[in-house]
Amino acid sequence: MYVSLVVLAIIVCVLLGLIILIQNPKGGGLSSGFSGSNNIMGVQRTGDFLEKGTWGLAILLMVLALLINVAIPKGGDVNPNNDIQNQINKPAPLSSPTALPGFKTDSTKK
Repeated sequence: MYVSLVVLAIIVCVLLGLIILIQNPKGGGLSSGFSGSNNIMGVQRTGDFLEKGTWGLAILLMVLALLINVAIPKGGDVNPNNDIQNQINKPAPLSSPTALPGFKTDSTKK
């Protein structure tokens, strides 16, 4: 459920960005091309449709953000950083100094 909500939120973000980019605050853009007709898709002006779509998608994105916060899987007492911390604190394996590249001992110097 968590993944599907995140995917839905991404789709809403893309649609919201596209609707905002279509709008032009000076009356141009896509809304100016349809200003001659009185009735498009049940609304009087395309500007009203784009404005309502923007508000609707913004509200939907806020609701999805809240739902995603509720649906985050809880891990209980399991700390995912413990494995990383244990690997950091683990001592390095001992190896011979000659195995390191560029390391020369007294016996290898001539």
